[in-house]
Amino acid sequence: MDNMYRFMDIWNGLLTSFPEKQLAVYGKTLVRILFIVVALMIAGRIGRHLIDGLLRPDRVPGSWDERRVRTVQGLLKSLLRYSLYFFGTMMVLGELGVKTESILAGAGIIGLAVGFGAQNLVRDVITGFFILFEDQYAVGDYVTVANVTGTVEEIGLRVTKLREGSGQLHIVPNGEIKQVTNFSRGGIAVDIDVVVAYEEDLTRVIEVINRVCRQASVGNPVVLEEPRVLGVKRLGKLGVTLQVFGKVKPMEQWSFARELRMRIKDALDEAGIKRPDPRRMILCSKDKGAESDGPDAV
Repeated sequence: MDNMYRFMDIWNGLLTSFPEKQLAVYGKTLVRILFIVVALMIAGRIGRHLIDGLLRPDRVPGSWDERRVRTVQGLLKSLLRYSLYFFGTMMVLGELGVKTESILAGAGIIGLAVGFGAQNLVRDVITGFFILFEDQYAVGDYVTVANVTGTVEEIGLRVTKLREGSGQLHIVPNGEIKQVTNFSRGGIAVDIDVVVAYEEDLTRVIEVINRVCRQASVGNPVVLEEPRVLGVKRLGKLGVTLQVFGKVKPMEQWSFARELRMRIKDALDEAGIKRPDPRRMILCSKDKGAESDGPDAV
């Protein structure tokens, strides 16, 4: 209770130290600032709903897919957010008695003064626009940028957010993106190695594998180019390596390759085709000075 009374005494002292008219002015200013903040929050929510409503798949050009629509939505929302921050700051400063006209008039001088420090920011924003309008990648694409590989979750004015398969979220400044490798455009290669023993008839082995590839491709919507055996890829220590190559839709290469490997393995087992087993050859020799009936050294 003593602390409560002490706080009330301090509060009453603060109130009595200001003239009544001055308190009224401060109160009105505070109310106007709160009104500005609430109005900007409402404007931001309305703006986001408008962006989502106007940029629907049925209202955009036919050449735009869903991923490109989501990319443009994210960029416009980012632009809206920064614009509201700027105008809100100017309005609040105006309510506090700061002459915003002089700030805007001196923007050129200030920009020149901080230009060297803002070079990275400007570079990030400009690169972000080029990424969007050149359609280098979109939300949902699987890409490698700045030595980071993952799925694009968001493209903003300044940064691109990538999610790795293991769950890590990487935030990459757009200005750091010098090269883009997009795994979600066009056909993606499926490259499988099949190793068989040297004793096997390669012509028969290739026929079995090609038959499996045809069966896996018929009626499969993800297959763009039917896999087939290209030939002998390597003559190794254990056996002969055959290369199986085809093309599928983006992001389908891993699941299709797993299924095809399993089918090839089952077909080879059914046909009695053996895979090579590890072998080791040991040569035994007898020292010239050893006795004839003594044990051989290995």
